Amino acid sequence: MKQKLCDVNVAAREKLPEHTADKSGIGVHYIDAYIKPMNGKLPDGASVKCKRRGLKITLTAGTKKGEGLMRRLELGPNPESMLQAALQEAATAAGLTLTVEDGAIMIDA
Repeated sequence: MKQKLCDVNVAAREKLPEHTADKSGIGVHYIDAYIKPMNGKLPDGASVKCKRRGLKITLTAGTKKGEGLMRRLELGPNPESMLQAALQEAATAAGLTLTVEDGAIMIDA
């Protein structure tokens, strides 16, 4: 069953490397701003956490946990596409489905 996790943080686009002094190569300021609203609780009470540590994105929903990597060499220098791929990888590893629909991040546990 799909549930709304949070709204997409549109202000995160201002943190892209072309707008800031981000020298990381993967857009860490953008990533941190994008995933911050994803930390919270679902309507059924399950806790959801999304963290970045280096190149690794960790997504936890209740007892399910998955990790994804920011893959610059495979996906190119665009932080937005790297982040979406890493989030999908983490969600798949956790046995979840994560989608972006109408400006909202939806999770299917």
